[in-house]
Order: sequence, then C-alpha cells, then structure tokens
Amino acid sequence: MLVLLASAAIALLVSLLATPLFVRGFTRIGWGQFIRDDGPQTHHVKRGTPTMGGLIFIVATLVGYFGGKLIGQDPPTWPVLLVLLLIVGMGAVGFVDDFLKISNQRSLGLGGWAKVAGQLVVSVLFSVLAITVPAGPDGRPVVDVTISGVRDIPWLDLAPWGAVGGILFVLWITIINVSAANAVNVTDGLDGLATGSTIVAMVGYAFIAFWQSNQSCRPGGSAEENLYRCYEIAAPLDLATLAATLCGALIGFLWWNTSPAQIFMGDVGSLALGGALAGLAVMTDTHLLLLLIAGLPIIVTGSVIVQRAYFKATGGKRVFLMTPLHHHFELKGWAEVTIVVRFWIIAGLFVAAGVGLFYFEWTIHG
Repeated sequence: MLVLLASAAIALLVSLLATPLFVRGFTRIGWGQFIRDDGPQTHHVKRGTPTMGGLIFIVATLVGYFGGKLIGQDPPTWPVLLVLLLIVGMGAVGFVDDFLKISNQRSLGLGGWAKVAGQLVVSVLFSVLAITVPAGPDGRPVVDVTISGVRDIPWLDLAPWGAVGGILFVLWITIINVSAANAVNVTDGLDGLATGSTIVAMVGYAFIAFWQSNQSCRPGGSAEENLYRCYEIAAPLDLATLAATLCGALIGFLWWNTSPAQIFMGDVGSLALGGALAGLAVMTDTHLLLLLIAGLPIIVTGSVIVQRAYFKATGGKRVFLMTPLHHHFELKGWAEVTIVVRFWIIAGLFVAAGVGLFYFEWTIHG
C-alpha cells in the first residue's frame, strides 16, 4: 500500500509541476496544434496551442511508478513492466504521428495504414511477451491463453489448441489493444474529455486490481472460505499501483487542461492511454469488461462507424450533424465544458456498471 500511495503522489506532483514547463518549452520551439478545416469553427481559435502533452503524463507515470518502488524497496513486476511497454510503445507511434503533423504543417501525420502498422507491431510484441515471459518462480507466464469476461472463461481456453491457440490469443489481444488505442484517440477532441474519462476508468481498474489482490489464490490472498472464487492474477497489487499512478499523473495534467486547455495530449497521449486501458484489461483477465470500463470511448467511436455506414448506405444522408459524437453536440449549440462534464458523467456511470458487474460476479461465483 505504501508503494501505491507513494507512486500516485509522485506522479501527481511531477505532472502538476512539469506541465507548465512543457507548455513554455513547446511554445518556444513551435510545437503547436493544427486544426482540420472541416472541424467545428469554434476550434480554430485553438490553432497553435502546444501539443504532444501526453509526454508529460507518460514521464510522470514512469517516474511515479519507479520512484514509489524505490521508496518501498519493492522490485517491479513483469505484468506492470509489460503494460508500461505497451503505454510507451503506443505513445511512440503517436509521437511520430504528432511530429509529422508539426513538421509538415498540417493536421494529418502518419497515413492511416502506417499508424495501424505501428500499433500492430507494439501490440503483437506485448501479446507474445505476455504469454511467454514467466511471472514468477513457478514458471507460469504472465497471462494464460484464455479469453476472459469478468474473469477467465473456461470454455474459451485456447491452450488445448497448442500453437494455433497461441496465435489466436495474440490476435485477440492485438484487436483489443488497437481498438482501445484508436477509441481513446477518437474521443480526444475536446479539452479534458479523454483525460477525465480515462481518470475514471483508472479508478475502476485500481479497484478491480486491488480487490483481486485481496482475493488472490496465492498465499496471503483470499480467506480460506473464499478460495473457490479467488483470482489467479499475477501481481494484482502492483497493477493497482500502476492504475493509481496513471490516475495521479492524469489528474495533474488535467489541472492545467480543463477548458481552455494549455496543452493538448496529442496522439502520443491518446494512443498511450488506450494502451493503458487495454493492458490493464489483459493483465486483470477482464477482457470483455473493457466494453463497460471504456464505455464512453466505445460509444464515441461507434458514432463515427454508424455515421460512415449510414452515409454510404443512403448516398449522403447523416445520422449526426458531425462525428465524433461530441462534435454533434457542439453544432447543436452545447457549450464545450457542458459536453465534457456530461460525457464524464456518462463515463463514470459506465465504469460504475463495470465495477458493479465485477463485484456481482464475485458474489455469485461458484
């Protein structure tokens, strides 16, 4: 618990103190945001706002986590190191995209397929390591090749399929990673929207991982009368520490970036946050529960898919005034801060439903 609190506090402090420094530095070197011409007209006043602010909370998370470990004299664990790899890797893809936008003086960076290719490389590397690296002295890998809902689903255990099962599992995890990263990327369109909704999701994962630690099948975990419904998760308390650390880093970032934002997170930030969500879902064996924990980004992304499909099917008609969904409400005349706060509430309700379902499953399991 000391490591968890120390890591979160350090990340919060680093993010709070570093954000103004990054703003001044990025402004000086001209790393400003470009706004697409076909977006809402109200967004054009944001042109030139410093971007790539996701670097701030990525650095704050790394400093917070390893700083807390140093204070508690507790070694890092493989599950968290792999999630950090996913965060940094996805962030690196976003960094290249953002840098090309700045260098080319336009609102488009990497081509669509190039961006997806980068995400695929990072996701496959993460997935392969997750099912091959031993998590402890017993030699078991960090995760087993079983698709999970709220916990592993026995009839979706792919291990009996041998190498084919391993390939299918890597494909499944890659789909989760790429989908989550792009969902958060699409949601990052208003000041504080993606940051606030991800904070709520991280609170949810901190609770889930902390509960799994208290109900672990490993020594010192679940009470004997609850062993029949314990969780076979590697390093759940450390996963809770990472979720809390990310939460602290994002709160510090959000302090400076409620409307009007002083620095945008950019793709480096949104892709990293999507990776964090997916990584925590994988490591806590709650794959399908991510549909609720990341409910808001999924709805926002769904609005884009529905709009495009309906547009093509009807020869030019639209369901929404503009997508992603938050732009629809902007064009209806809602104030930006109103949309953001209401979407935060929706995100919170989804996370509450996800955590509630997680706990309800534990109460009836067996």
